[in-house]
Amino acid sequence: MIRFLVISFFLTGVLGFSQNKQLLYGMTEVPQSLLVNPGGIVPYDKHYGIPFFSHLHLNGGSSGVTVYDIFQTSATTDINARITSAIFSMKNTDFFTVTQQLEIINFGWRNQSDYYFSAGIYQEFDMITYFPRDLAILGWEGNRDYIDYEFDLSELNSSGDFLTVFHFGANKKLTDKLTVGARFKLYSSVFNFRSTTNQGTFVTRLSDGTVNIYDHLLQNADVQVQTSGIAPLIDNDNVNAPGNVVNHALGRAFLGGNLGVGLDVGATYEINKNWLASASILDFGAVFHTKDVENYRAHGSYNLTGINLIFPPLQDGEQTFPYYQNLEDEIKESVPVDTLYNSYTVMRPLKLNAGLQYHFGRSFGSQDCDCYSMGKGDFGSQSIGVQLYSIFRPKAPQYAATLFYYRRFAEFLAGKITYTADNYSFDNIGLMAVGDFGKFNVYMGFDNILRYGNLAKANSLSLQLGFNLKY
Repeated sequence: MIRFLVISFFLTGVLGFSQNKQLLYGMTEVPQSLLVNPGGIVPYDKHYGIPFFSHLHLNGGSSGVTVYDIFQTSATTDINARITSAIFSMKNTDFFTVTQQLEIINFGWRNQSDYYFSAGIYQEFDMITYFPRDLAILGWEGNRDYIDYEFDLSELNSSGDFLTVFHFGANKKLTDKLTVGARFKLYSSVFNFRSTTNQGTFVTRLSDGTVNIYDHLLQNADVQVQTSGIAPLIDNDNVNAPGNVVNHALGRAFLGGNLGVGLDVGATYEINKNWLASASILDFGAVFHTKDVENYRAHGSYNLTGINLIFPPLQDGEQTFPYYQNLEDEIKESVPVDTLYNSYTVMRPLKLNAGLQYHFGRSFGSQDCDCYSMGKGDFGSQSIGVQLYSIFRPKAPQYAATLFYYRRFAEFLAGKITYTADNYSFDNIGLMAVGDFGKFNVYMGFDNILRYGNLAKANSLSLQLGFNLKY
């Protein structure tokens, strides 16, 4: 059973989904680029996203293992050997992530004072689980060969959010060179779980002269799991009635859940006709979990000095084992599991973006126009540049660096190719295409295209696409 759980953990992890949008960042043709830099250049006067189809984002992966590493067909190794190899090759800082975003509505308009306002609603799920190397070894191999080794419970580290984001932003070109923007966000949490501050050890030692050979010691254990919005879905029979789960989740998604606030800020600076610099800070905020909160805490120490294998005789045709009931009661008394209802606050995963690009080539439109002075961001038909990204996570920030080449093939068609090195891999090639067919705007981007011959070999995968109307 334990080995089945370890296999399930790997399968869940390697099929996981991060939040870096290097393909979308700086693509001024796409209205959703304002969500990664509210201070980006806006070359249109209004836009309307096609509801539920204006932005779909899936992105994720594993920093230490791929599906192919575990489930490949091999004549020389079986799956048990491959799992063993993966466990010992990974570190406790390796992680699995999954992020999904679905935009419900998005629209924007420019007023007479040349402010560009934008607003909308999107749903987001974000989860990260760090690889608990010690506990994976214990579960997979047992403790026979690890006498006196202290398995570290602090490696248990996981968190996840499912929420709806209501946002309103403003963008303004302050000078011929500087454009700034900000976006206010209101979060409505559907559910949250968090277990990031655990501690304690488990160790097996040779006994000092007693009839039992080993002592199994759980030392200074303190394992906590905080949840909100989950308990009503599990405990309330009325909520679990057919159809009520969806209604309950929708109620929490639309301002009926735990609320929070956040802020995005960004800026773009046109250094000269060729050089452009930009930066943004996203999701500087927190969600305050006060409703439907149920937290669990197991803490204490316990010393198990062997197992008594002498059972009492049959009684009334049934065999009874009071020893195990006494053992269970003893463990519960030494390491009690408390259910708490205290509120908690979760900071949103802060994200940082920065970019520098060099434009060249003839601008589209009038052959003689100085489009740079028009403030529309049309500097040239091509550009190259670098983008940097970071997201703050429970153990440590994650980083990514991207080199890109952008080209506008015609007034209605543009593309971008990226090379990204991040915590997942050093050979991530991505492609994005954007088309403007009259007022209809469509975009699609893919990451890790070198792995499309066998997606199982990819450490991460990404997809983003959407449809808008622009005027």
